[in-house]
Amino acid sequence: MTQATTIAIVGAGAWGTALAKVLANVQRQVTLIARDAATAETIARERVNPRLAGVSLDASVTVTADLARAANAAMVLIVTPAQSLREAVTALAPHLRDGVPLVACAKGIEHGTHKFMTEIIAEVAAKARPAILSGPSFADDVARGLPTAVTIASRDDNEAAQLAHDLRAATFRPYHSDDIKGVEIGGAAKNVLAIAAGIVAGKGLGDSAAAALTTRGFAELSRFGRALGARPETLMGLSGLGDLILSCSSAQSRNFSFGVALGRGEAVANAGHGKLAEGVFTAPVLVEMARAAKVEMPIATAVTAVLAGRITVDEAIESLLTRPLRAET
Repeated sequence: MTQATTIAIVGAGAWGTALAKVLANVQRQVTLIARDAATAETIARERVNPRLAGVSLDASVTVTADLARAANAAMVLIVTPAQSLREAVTALAPHLRDGVPLVACAKGIEHGTHKFMTEIIAEVAAKARPAILSGPSFADDVARGLPTAVTIASRDDNEAAQLAHDLRAATFRPYHSDDIKGVEIGGAAKNVLAIAAGIVAGKGLGDSAAAALTTRGFAELSRFGRALGARPETLMGLSGLGDLILSCSSAQSRNFSFGVALGRGEAVANAGHGKLAEGVFTAPVLVEMARAAKVEMPIATAVTAVLAGRITVDEAIESLLTRPLRAET
């Protein structure tokens, strides 16, 4: 395979910076595009992003706020929050060349439209080829060169294989898939379930409860995925079960940490401590879609009710523990 050596990364948060770091380390020509000029100037000058403390960017990484710099890239990674993706792609679209792979690196479902990230790309940037990068990965781990495996999916498996080839690094291993829907469902649903896992930890309910929550959460994710046409092996893979395990067990997960704060009695408005937890926005959309598909998701439903203030954390726990007994499916 030939290799795409010029890569533009739109979004200079922790994850975008980590990807820039790992790709520059393997001699890709990386342009990191920040939202505003002040952020770009600071990162370019200091070679450090305050959101990823202690990690220095290679001098070869170009840092700018000029979206037009994406025009010459052989691949573009768009690394923005899920609910901001449409706005970002709309601004980026005029600068994209025909047929360029545009890889979403966000995990979520858009409010109102119920669209996944690649569906937004297909709608807004018709010239681009949509793809999704997902899986169990923390920005800090990737930036520090700790071993990480993820999944990249596009409509065509040969293209997905090429993208995996282009993004590989010594400690960053992408697997490829053409099951876009499965990869996107895993990434979106696990954020909601991670909030529930955090609540269990914050309430001090013990390791047994944590294991039960993660297992039954995966059952919900799987039911939802199958109903929407995802392949079972994708849901069992890195972007499904793998990401769920990571997000439900580590304080590095913003969604898990958000849930921990809720479990300890903090208000929903304060539980994020200034950090974005995508699951907060995904939860009500996920539940709406599950109801429309006639899929039972009691854990996700309980999380949504807590976030909306309809029930307390204690009431949510009681509602789950007192559900009718049933066969394990």
